[in-house]
Amino acid sequence: MQTELNYKHLYYFWVAAKEGGMSHAAVRLGMAVQTVSAQVRLLEKSLGRSLFKPSGRGLALTEAGQVALQMAEQVFQIGGQLPLAVREAGQQTSLRLVVGISDGLSKLAVRDLLSPVLGEPRLRLICHEDNFDDLLAELALHRMDVVLSDRPAPANPNLRLYSHALGATDVGWYAPPRWFDQAKADFPHSLERVPMLLPCAQASVRGRVDHWLESRGVVPQVVGEFEDSALLATFGSGGMGVFPASERMREKLAQGYGLQWVAPCDGVQEHRYAIGTARKVQHPLVQRLLDAGEPDADLQGGHV
Repeated sequence: MQTELNYKHLYYFWVAAKEGGMSHAAVRLGMAVQTVSAQVRLLEKSLGRSLFKPSGRGLALTEAGQVALQMAEQVFQIGGQLPLAVREAGQQTSLRLVVGISDGLSKLAVRDLLSPVLGEPRLRLICHEDNFDDLLAELALHRMDVVLSDRPAPANPNLRLYSHALGATDVGWYAPPRWFDQAKADFPHSLERVPMLLPCAQASVRGRVDHWLESRGVVPQVVGEFEDSALLATFGSGGMGVFPASERMREKLAQGYGLQWVAPCDGVQEHRYAIGTARKVQHPLVQRLLDAGEPDADLQGGHV
């Protein structure tokens, strides 16, 4: 029969594991070593596994202890957020939206993607940028409301995630004034004679751009690769080279960066997705984002 977990025992174990032993944990907790040790033994008894083993003159975690520590880290990290979350809920006048932004997504597009909710007068927007896999893990733990990405969530038996298509936009080639005439003449073969900037490999559009170049027999002179599209545009506007970017951003790139549109990158598109933890979205602002995207375009990822 499963024994109910005692979180006090778990907390003493967590402190002992973090501090490297019972005596250090006792000092931190202001308790007797025997008391801490007894609490940890009770936890081991309830779990049916030893969590520590002798190591030299001290203790080390067993394999079960390492697993328990990983889970305890999550439990007490969330617990540490509880007081602030409760205080905010008690005086809630804003509508909080926590958004994860994949490092492969064009940052120039993020504001456009979020534009359907930016007019909300009670909005409190919190954005986190990270790599795709880490964001999905945070989303699965319900630390975020939605993840914006350039790709759908992959099928994963350990995660129940849904990818909602927000649309796609054509890609074109842009150049600073220094390289515009050379890039425009005899396009696309001209792209071999001018320096080129490209998105990094983790951007899903990169593979499609590489295929486009290869299919046209263009061997580019790549002088820079960038994770951040705004940084790419900044270096491009400084004269470093030509680069591919969303056609939707043409006006922004012209007015904000002084860049000129050269030609379309025919057949290449940037795709955009909002990834959530349920098909039926509960958060009103996330639903507003989806309503502004393509209808009937939901993809279910892996589920438990």
